[in-house]
Amino acid sequence: MELSKRSKNISASLTLSISAKANQLKAAGEDVISFGAGEPDFDTPKYICDAAREALEIGFTRYTQASGYDDLKEAVINKFKKDNGLEYDKDQIIVSNGAKHSLFNTFQAILNPKDEVLIPVPYWLTYPEIVKLGGGTPVFIETTEKAEFKINPEKLKEKINSKTKALLLNSPSNPTGSVYNKKELEVIAEIAAKNNILIISDEIYEKIIYDNKKHLSIASLDEKIKEITVVINGVSKAYAMTGWRIGYAAGPKEIIKIMSNIQSHSTSNPNSIAQYASNKGLRGDHSFMQKRREKFKERRNYMYKKINSIDKISCLKPDGAFYMMMNISKVINKKINTKKIKDSFSFAEILLEEKNVAIIPGVAFGADNFIRLSYANSLENIKKGLNRIEGLIDNLK
Repeated sequence: MELSKRSKNISASLTLSISAKANQLKAAGEDVISFGAGEPDFDTPKYICDAAREALEIGFTRYTQASGYDDLKEAVINKFKKDNGLEYDKDQIIVSNGAKHSLFNTFQAILNPKDEVLIPVPYWLTYPEIVKLGGGTPVFIETTEKAEFKINPEKLKEKINSKTKALLLNSPSNPTGSVYNKKELEVIAEIAAKNNILIISDEIYEKIIYDNKKHLSIASLDEKIKEITVVINGVSKAYAMTGWRIGYAAGPKEIIKIMSNIQSHSTSNPNSIAQYASNKGLRGDHSFMQKRREKFKERRNYMYKKINSIDKISCLKPDGAFYMMMNISKVINKKINTKKIKDSFSFAEILLEEKNVAIIPGVAFGADNFIRLSYANSLENIKKGLNRIEGLIDNLK
């Protein structure tokens, strides 16, 4: 029996073996420090949890519209207007089972065979796979650490051809923490508009930005750009609601309609209780976000200073999200005992074996000279983990 060629083309996670081994060590009682977390280490705010209980008490447990119920869509519309200066109607909004599902629906809706999607490197590891699942081809735009891992306009132009359908933009970025400013976005938008390319703007880390930097949605630049942009967002990161699985997308109504049709035949509506709680979350008191940003900032500052004090490794200070890309190019081909660091994956394996520290190798993000460290962890664990990394580096030969 021949199985789906398209599905067989999807890569398995490069981090599964490391995660499995880390879990084995933890189960055996080992003190493992993990820098892999892709979610805030804070609890969901109480008022949102209370809203979920209220949903149960009033019987809000049945089907809603497949694309999300109206009150939540209105809350999303209000959020876009207040936070981003964007005006949308309800038929331009879809609520899905997390921002990843919104992205999946988007590429299912826009792609045809041989269509190409431009993806800056480093990228979130799911981006290429979602494009392939949509029948498209991921085309990578290399960026440099010197340029803060941001798109070079000339390199962007070089990648565009008659098959280019869309550009995937992520600001603030996972895994780099880079945040695009208005001028940079204007240049990208001009190129996309001139070449009739859709922009898929993943803004899930919008609320996690530091040092008075501002998030700007590329769709807000002007009406022409808005008409070629699908904005992806959700409640997972800002509200510490990763497990609740509520994301949303806004864009041209013809795209949103197809996305809604697809969703109606795949998952149907997102969880009704989570929708109800997310509605209350979007409309509620957001003062807790600033306190959490300050915690993230404190951890980021410590991690940045500590890493750059260690010989042979370095990093940039990210402007957003809660990740840091650590440059390990100077330790490639170094050894500890008989073990040789050949690449980011072997570095991750050796670090776990020698020091009980779990990390995500940069090869998963298309950047093999780096590893991604998450600071969605306690400062105590961050200090302990970085001291262990330093101990490994100091013993390399």
